[in-house]
Amino acid sequence: MPEPKEPRIRVARLADDDALAVLDRAVWSPLHAVMPEPQPPYTPFFDDHHTPEDHLVAELDGRAVGYVRLGFPTPLASNAHVRQIQGLAVAEEARGRGVGRALVRAAVEEARRRGARRITLRVLGHNAPARSLYEAEGFVVEGVLPQEFLIAGEYVDDVFMGQPLV
Repeated sequence: MPEPKEPRIRVARLADDDALAVLDRAVWSPLHAVMPEPQPPYTPFFDDHHTPEDHLVAELDGRAVGYVRLGFPTPLASNAHVRQIQGLAVAEEARGRGVGRALVRAAVEEARRRGARRITLRVLGHNAPARSLYEAEGFVVEGVLPQEFLIAGEYVDDVFMGQPLV
């Protein structure tokens, strides 16, 4: 049996818009989403606030199977030294193949490359798989907003995680 291939990580291109929009809708779940499930008419994946340059794409066999969005936590100049993971998605069929881990590692390296001193993220308290992945990649809990969201009839904590890059 051949060894599973490592995902190839690259910066997104405008041409990825449709594939990433479809992926985003396919993986929507109350486990990680605070927004309602997307409904038609669908909006483009990229917009003025989320450009291709803000995304890293994971490919397996030449097909986009995941992405990570790397942005700024605020628009403030005093906060410009921090980058934030603002979205992570992996196609169901690619899970368990190291795609999420490769994307998180690539996001950390990209944040460093862009001169960030810290990287942060927010994750829902009930999302144990994501929290475990982030912890394994060096993120630590830096704060919790208890019962911050009401999702599918349950109150869910908003967990802030981060790590220094220097």
